[in-house]
Amino acid sequence: MSTKEEVLEEVKTTTQKENEIVLYNDDYNTFDHVIETLIYACEHTPVQAEQCAILVHYKGKCTVKTGSFDELKPRCSKLLEEGLSAEIV
Repeated sequence: MSTKEEVLEEVKTTTQKENEIVLYNDDYNTFDHVIETLIYACEHTPVQAEQCAILVHYKGKCTVKTGSFDELKPRCSKLLEEGLSAEIV
């Protein structure tokens, strides 16, 4: 009789957690300012920026960009410098 050995190999996958920039609604910034800032800071298209601005207005917040923390940090800083309320989560 032959003996069969079954070897189970545990494979670890490293998944990098994607971070998000969340933009919050405020009572100070105009739609135009928010749209222009999203185009500048997050490289959104005008349509994409407008959709995010509408979502922020009606829902109170919206994820405007995802990626690594190092990639998002300067973008979030630009949003904050322009007077928008945002954070990386």
